[in-house]
Amino acid sequence: MYFYYMQDVINNLPNRANIKYKENKAYFAKLRKKPPKQLDYLMQDLHNEEFEKTDCLKCANCCKTTGPLFTDKDIQRIAKHFKMKAQEFVTAYLRIDEDNDYVLQSLPCPFLGADNYCIIYEVRPKACREFPHTDRKKFHQISNLTLKNVAICPAAYNIVENMKNRLPL
Repeated sequence: MYFYYMQDVINNLPNRANIKYKENKAYFAKLRKKPPKQLDYLMQDLHNEEFEKTDCLKCANCCKTTGPLFTDKDIQRIAKHFKMKAQEFVTAYLRIDEDNDYVLQSLPCPFLGADNYCIIYEVRPKACREFPHTDRKKFHQISNLTLKNVAICPAAYNIVENMKNRLPL
């Protein structure tokens, strides 16, 4: 039953995020101009509250629809995990995008299992470890990324909605 509910949430998320896009964009523009002193603490609290009730394994929409950037450190670490040379790993799984960053060749992520578990979880890329970036320091500086993430991650959507309620601008 929960699977169908979660799938419905995921299916409706892009439309819900699109409806809130202008409101969120205007909110973040105000936030960037004059970020409150306690913003990072509030975001940490909102992030922690949301992830106490959110189980990423029930969703994994980020792994199914978007890919992380791979840093050189990520590539070295994951290649070592697979007992491969870094270049072999790059050739097998990555490509260079228009911003000259290493990204996955294809989606969903090839390291995502059918059970939504990541087979490289312990060595996963930094971008995966930090997603959806709602607890980052200087949160106000990543509003464009957050605007994208609310359309991908139900938790990020909820965090932003709760943020607007707790911190009206």
